[in-house]
Amino acid sequence: MAQVSMTVRMDSQLKQSFDALCSQFGMSANTAMNIFANAVVVYRKIPFEIKAADKDDSSKGLESFLKIRKMAESGQYPDLTLDEINNEIKMAREEIHRREKDSL
Repeated sequence: MAQVSMTVRMDSQLKQSFDALCSQFGMSANTAMNIFANAVVVYRKIPFEIKAADKDDSSKGLESFLKIRKMAESGQYPDLTLDEINNEIKMAREEIHRREKDSL
């Protein structure tokens, strides 16, 4: 059967970890991707569970955000410095990455 090339974009650290783990399995990343693609075709599904966070979690987060925004708009919430805003963003991203790892 004819071979074709496929390009996949991913985070460089993820790629390094994936390559190292595949090597421990005694295979290349290319072989692992072929195994994954074959499993998807044979079983006609992703060979592991993919799910969203519980609806309650996201609605609680949105509810909190809207409450804080309303407080800020009414002047009840003190202004944040740029460093404080960046720290909040960093903490939110770390939480997202932690949840993603926990769901695997």
